Amino acid sequence: MWLFLTRRLRTWLVLTVVVPLATGLLRRIGRSLERRTGPTALTRGLGRAGDLGDRARATLRGGRRRR
Repeated sequence: MWLFLTRRLRTWLVLTVVVPLATGLLRRIGRSLERRTGPTALTRGLGRAGDLGDRARATLRGGRRRR
């Protein structure tokens, strides 16, 4: 099925559907692990990966970048 979609449409689908779902899933996994084991490098990394999706979405909507 991917064969019949244009490259631009496939890119748009990945960026608007798959990336937000993946970053949200990473954030949920990080939070549940943090509740069980406390803060670790892994849970902080998963939280940062979830925040990456939020920052990208805000930038694409015209928000300002944080430095």
